[in-house]
Amino acid sequence: MLRNTLLFFVLLGFGSCKKKSAENFDRFPEGKKKEYITVEGLTVPDSDLDVSLFASEPMLYNPTNMDIDHKGRVWLCEAYNYRNDVNHVPYEKKGDKILILEDTDGDGKADKSKVFYQGEDVNAALGICVLGNKVIVSASPNVFVFTDEDGDDVPDKKEILFKTKGGLQSDHGVHAMIFGPDGKLYFNFGNHGIGLTDAKGQTLKDIYGREIDQTRQPFQDGMAIRCDLEAKNFEVVGWNFRNNYELCLDSFGRIWQSDNDDDGVRSNRLNYVMPYGNYGYKDEMTGADWRAYRTNKEDSVWKQHWHQNDPGVVPNLKVIGAGSPTGIFVYEGELLPERYRGSVFLGDAVNNDISAYQINKEKAGYTVDRKYIIDATDQWFRPSDVAAGPDGSVFVADWYDVGVGGHFVGDLEKGRIYRVFPKGNSKYQVPKYDFSDLNSSLEALKNPSNSVRYLAYQSLRKFGKVAEAGLYAIAKGDDVRYAARALWLLKELDAKYLEEFSAHPDEDLRAALVRMSPQVDHSEFLIKMSKDPSYQVKQAVATRISPTYNPVAWLNLALAYQGNDRWYLEALGIGAGANWDKYLEAFLKLKKNGPEWNDILWRSRGKRSADLLVDLIAGTSHENSLRYFRALDFQDKALRNNALLRLLKMSQSEERKLLIFKHFDTEDILKNPEFHSLIPNVLKGIKSDKDFLDIVSKYGLIEQKDRVLSILDRSEEPSVYRQAAEVANQLFGIGVLKDALSQKPLRLDFAKRRIERIGLVDHEVVTRQLIQVFTNKKYPFELREAAVLAMEGYMSDVRLWELMKVNKISKDLLPAAKEVMRKTFHNDIKVEFEHMFGKAENIQVHPMPDFSQKGDPMLGLSSFAKNCSVCHSNGSIGGNFGPGLGSIGNKLTKEALYNAIVYPNQGISLGYETSIITFKDGSSMQAIVTSKTANSYLVKLLGETELREYPLDAVKSVEVVEKVSLMPSFPLEEKEMLDLITYLSTLKQGS
Repeated sequence: MLRNTLLFFVLLGFGSCKKKSAENFDRFPEGKKKEYITVEGLTVPDSDLDVSLFASEPMLYNPTNMDIDHKGRVWLCEAYNYRNDVNHVPYEKKGDKILILEDTDGDGKADKSKVFYQGEDVNAALGICVLGNKVIVSASPNVFVFTDEDGDDVPDKKEILFKTKGGLQSDHGVHAMIFGPDGKLYFNFGNHGIGLTDAKGQTLKDIYGREIDQTRQPFQDGMAIRCDLEAKNFEVVGWNFRNNYELCLDSFGRIWQSDNDDDGVRSNRLNYVMPYGNYGYKDEMTGADWRAYRTNKEDSVWKQHWHQNDPGVVPNLKVIGAGSPTGIFVYEGELLPERYRGSVFLGDAVNNDISAYQINKEKAGYTVDRKYIIDATDQWFRPSDVAAGPDGSVFVADWYDVGVGGHFVGDLEKGRIYRVFPKGNSKYQVPKYDFSDLNSSLEALKNPSNSVRYLAYQSLRKFGKVAEAGLYAIAKGDDVRYAARALWLLKELDAKYLEEFSAHPDEDLRAALVRMSPQVDHSEFLIKMSKDPSYQVKQAVATRISPTYNPVAWLNLALAYQGNDRWYLEALGIGAGANWDKYLEAFLKLKKNGPEWNDILWRSRGKRSADLLVDLIAGTSHENSLRYFRALDFQDKALRNNALLRLLKMSQSEERKLLIFKHFDTEDILKNPEFHSLIPNVLKGIKSDKDFLDIVSKYGLIEQKDRVLSILDRSEEPSVYRQAAEVANQLFGIGVLKDALSQKPLRLDFAKRRIERIGLVDHEVVTRQLIQVFTNKKYPFELREAAVLAMEGYMSDVRLWELMKVNKISKDLLPAAKEVMRKTFHNDIKVEFEHMFGKAENIQVHPMPDFSQKGDPMLGLSSFAKNCSVCHSNGSIGGNFGPGLGSIGNKLTKEALYNAIVYPNQGISLGYETSIITFKDGSSMQAIVTSKTANSYLVKLLGETELREYPLDAVKSVEVVEKVSLMPSFPLEEKEMLDLITYLSTLKQGS
């Protein structure tokens, strides 16, 4: 059963939590003192900028997302009803609000507020998009469109535009809609959104006939999507994200977004969303998470987390480290200094800052330089969104709370909107446009606000040919961003404009023309642009031809590859799409070898790829061959197996043979007689017990029983003999324990060791055998006691408790039984046990310490090492079972840290939810499921550092236990609690 688990890591119950009324809700008293802390808690590093308070409580509470309309009014989603059941906070029965805030006198402060809509159907909405008289609200599982037909700021119609399959009350659901320069809607959802349906619940398909769902054909996890304004013609432009919180576009049609990592691994990222790209949160082929074994695994967690060494994964623009990235937009206004134009503005709710990332081009890809816009000293500053106003100023929505993450909320009574502007220019002067007038609409097309540009776009489309001359004048002007906006409309009037501007000196504009071009087979325009000297343009061409057949353009692009450009290599892979066989054949006729040839072969997915990769491996050193072995995992299974079998016969080293065995597809290769004839000699050469057990388990090699049992009995490495016990039970059953017990004469030490080691397997058959041993007095006491102690496990300790309750445990074994039951994972059993036998110690939850007193961080570090490090890392020491705490001091205030320690069920980090796994043989276990692949569940068990893998066909069900954390409530004395929290508050690591 499960050993080496500390007593404190159990599930503790907290009794029923009666809901408080809003009148007496006072979860964090510290918040009362902070009522008037606003701009004085913010630092603006750029001396040319300033910030002011636009609005605050009681005008608004808990803003999650906002948009600025053409009148300069701030529309926002208010989330009072945020995860109430998890946080045990008051609930507003009327539902959450969509608010409109207005500055009527232009002094930069909102003086008017109105409720546009209120209802439970928009509780904790995560997105709002104002497009004329239509307001699109994203509130998983629904995306609503409200229509105000008479302009009175009251919706006359509410419709469901489309739905997600998941994401209800989840930060990983569907986010805000964004109006793109091409006239389409762009949006994303995190990995709880699952997929899309129409209003009636029918699964939506993209324009290529593929279901938008977790099919891995090719879509999985979070996705970035575009569609028509009427929610038709969906295209998934990127997938395999974790929680891509919001996306944005620039005038050239480039898509940018952030993505949130698994808590504690400091791997949040910025992405350029290369169309039709896979972004690597899970294994593309299996769905395994980043912790799973794979060849050529990356050398750092922040690369491992996103599978950055895998062919077919678009590189990250930048890993931005620990935090919680939220709202995002591209600043294209002229009010702020020119150095910010074109930068991606991003909020971070954990690090309490707003940053501007200047985009730099590098070959076919990008780099960024970061500048802080706001860097708060007030840790309650939690920016949830950023947006440009029609005047070019920047608005910031502030959730304002004691902490964020894990669906946690601490304060319901605050929320702020700030405004950033050039120093000395605080007036909010909103330009006015007449969208029935051509010249006014042309001028409005230059506005930095999406809401204004939407109205201008629609107006100019209606003007049609009448607008052509004015649009052409903008396109010929000096500002390439304005030119791009005009060309998105001009190309609809006449395709000649694509040709005319294809020689424009600015490469960003030429790349934008490629994105505007029709996607048709053998496009002559794209063939021409594939010869453009700019790799930015080539990258755009490669992805644009992806859904089409254009061998000439692709070959031009492939032959232009010069190596050492992962962005371009992935663009080539995307461009080849379903045409790898023909494209690769054409390429091989013109290019025979060299590092560029190797790279393209590594990325390829053709019928010849597996054999060519094996040829590469055969002539390459072990270290250099690892990337090519990994590339084999992405090839057709049968072709891969045949190629690997050929490689196996020509390989001499144990190292290479072992790798080959790890890359065979099990089901297919086991049907091959030649494979079976080669196995014995290969296994003889494998010296590592772990590697041997991996292979025996993977291929079910029952003929290797003697060596498996030898490892089980002689190994002194816990992870190895635990693995041997699992393999022995899997392949040979309970007979390996029975044999040890039935030997004559009985070898006591040998039998005891078998009990201890086979007992590590929490399996019904093992449990029954252990019970037979400790209830039968024919066995020596040492064996009976060992059998009781081996009942430590999620399933087996239930059986032990059943026997204890009816006095079926002999008195001499009762101390051992008590030792097991004090470690039980079952809260109900723990309560019963303590009622009958008493607690190990008097457990008391002490009140929140007085944080005005000074704690000792060094004593706190000692407390961390004793109480927390088994499961959590501080960045230097500790395990990886629970979320890393290296940046927890940024994420939570001291008050929130106390709450997380004492009441862990109220803020469970996403990805660390407790699951009950029930097997078909009747056994069950409690664990964290990290991912589900095509063949198995990958899980984390308490006290273990490596993932366990359980075949799907052995699992009956997996049930996520809502609101239950595997972390216990800590009964620390007040001084020790103060010291621990003082230490944790110092942990503020970046990337």
